[in-house]
Amino acid sequence: MKFTFLLLLLNGLIFFAANCEADSQKSNLAAEHVKIAFMPDIHFHDIYGHFSDDIFQGLPTNTAQGKQNANIRSMRTQLQSTRLFNENYFALLAALDDIVKRKIKYVALPGDFSDDGQPVHMRGLKNILDKYHHQYGIEFFAAPGNHDPTRPFSHPAGKPDYLGAGGKEQPVFSLQHPLCKNKNYDNDKDRHAVICSDDVQELGYKPIMDLLGEHGFYPKKSYRYFETPYSSEKKSHYDFSKAKHEAQFDKRHYEICHQGIGGKHKKPHYSDCYQVADSSYLVEPTAGLWLLAIDANVYQPKLGTDGNPQNAENFLGSSDAGYNKVITHKTHLLEWITDVVQRAQAQDKTLIAFSHFPMQEFYDGASADIAQLMGEQKFQLSRNPSTNTSKMLADTGLKIHVAGHMHINDTGVYRGEHNKVLFNIQAPSLAAYIPAYKILSIRPDQQIEVETIVLKDVPRYDELFGHYLTEWNYLRSIDTPDIWDKNILQAKNYHQFAEWHLRELARLRFLPQDWPADIRQLLMQLNGAQLLIISQLKTDISLAQIGALINHQDQDNSLAGEWQLATRQAASFAKKNGLSLDSFSTWTGTDLSVDFYRLWSADQLALKDIDPQRFKHYELLAQQLLVSDRQNTKKQSAKPRTIYQEKLGTLLNILVQFSGDAPSDHFLLDLKNGKIKPLP
Repeated sequence: MKFTFLLLLLNGLIFFAANCEADSQKSNLAAEHVKIAFMPDIHFHDIYGHFSDDIFQGLPTNTAQGKQNANIRSMRTQLQSTRLFNENYFALLAALDDIVKRKIKYVALPGDFSDDGQPVHMRGLKNILDKYHHQYGIEFFAAPGNHDPTRPFSHPAGKPDYLGAGGKEQPVFSLQHPLCKNKNYDNDKDRHAVICSDDVQELGYKPIMDLLGEHGFYPKKSYRYFETPYSSEKKSHYDFSKAKHEAQFDKRHYEICHQGIGGKHKKPHYSDCYQVADSSYLVEPTAGLWLLAIDANVYQPKLGTDGNPQNAENFLGSSDAGYNKVITHKTHLLEWITDVVQRAQAQDKTLIAFSHFPMQEFYDGASADIAQLMGEQKFQLSRNPSTNTSKMLADTGLKIHVAGHMHINDTGVYRGEHNKVLFNIQAPSLAAYIPAYKILSIRPDQQIEVETIVLKDVPRYDELFGHYLTEWNYLRSIDTPDIWDKNILQAKNYHQFAEWHLRELARLRFLPQDWPADIRQLLMQLNGAQLLIISQLKTDISLAQIGALINHQDQDNSLAGEWQLATRQAASFAKKNGLSLDSFSTWTGTDLSVDFYRLWSADQLALKDIDPQRFKHYELLAQQLLVSDRQNTKKQSAKPRTIYQEKLGTLLNILVQFSGDAPSDHFLLDLKNGKIKPLP
């Protein structure tokens, strides 16, 4: 009898183990071939949104749905911003329609899904997400960026540059903003009088999470699993009631101090400490797939705050903080990520993490050159994760992370100790060049296919152009300096429009603010042939002397002779490389500056918009300008690079590096072996 019972028990255990193994295999197989779209930095602005108090009507606009009022920002403003404010409305709809056609059911939004969390625009975003969820079954998973809550708590705000009647800008601010509260209206004759509405205040965590709660921030019955870093029990089975209880807003806070994280990590000298919300979560939307949404916003308390726990002014913004501050001020997230990784491996889940901020250097190894040429505080270098930050993140065991924030297309690979590899995929923005989103497809044997979908043709992208023409005519009538180039209104598609945005952004903002004045001035008067000639000079000459030489106004015969010699050597060098010196003269320093930002923004995708011969010119120029020393014709002595050879060489080297050292368009990640390979 006992033997029979033991035999039955043993058979039962074997059957149970076999079923567990089968369930694990089914779970893994269920995740295979699942596709997830990643769309960071939408910066959604509801151009046809309705102000609840009806105080701002916007501009009457002829649309496909008839006449509507458009509350849009001015073209002047969006051409000096790293993002478009208006046309990305149409880009979002086009991208979602494309996702519907591809039958993709999961869309991750890695931050900056809104533009400063204003109620009028947040309501519009919710309506769109709700529509695509209910009509097409798409599940959205949002993680906040620095523009979603701009501070942990709601606060007065507004914009000075909505576009009003007659091409003038229209300031709109919330009721508690000083301009409205104190009736301290701006009497600028070139702007309309201030309009006051709370629909443009900037919302904090709670109202944003409440609005978009069913789009990732809170658990749903249809999920297979959900937890937050603050869940008391992290089990393999899903108890919806318990998950809902533990995901309540008031249970998802941590202590942060000016000097670092509080709570159990708090040190005695820490001051200015507050409880702040953290919206991070782990969700299993379908069997075998774990999406880890990391809230990497760090709102560091200022020193000497007033002690009010809900005063937004007590906190710094999170724009430049990123993961460098996460490791010091949100340390508990690294512990949670490590635990999630271990459980994902034990339960055979495919784990993909996403957040707003990069986990890896995104300058393709050019950071040191950028700091040397432009300065350590320029070119958004402060946003670059340190090597130690990337190491600590890789040490969690995390293998793949999708980020936004920088509005660029890039792939970063961090290889650490003990064969730990972290792939950081920078997904582009729909609101900037090059407008695109990423699709990650799960393949067998821990492989992930990554595809970049570029938006070229966007319906209705030019719907607002008539308003912009009115604005341009007004700006011209008041002799506005640095007026934007109205040729942007000749763009034939959304891709061209975004490219024009980048071109004007470089001219109006990036070049004046980031580039050394002498290099900017030099490039604006040179063509490629003259740059190649400068690469052959043996003598240091000034900016004024270069200008005189290229304009044939030089009075110094020795310099003229040196320029002629360098010209012959440049022609010889071009010929050796199957080119002519004249071919270099077909492009200018202005073209180079635009290509510089094309490559910085789009990585390998930009090569489709750059003449292949011109890019070859850039590579050859970088090679020539970076030669460490120069020899005279008799090879009797060596001379160091001249000042401008060194500066131009650094610039060209940065440009070439921006073309990418890892695939960033269509590629396959092998998470098991830490390998990456391009796909056609």
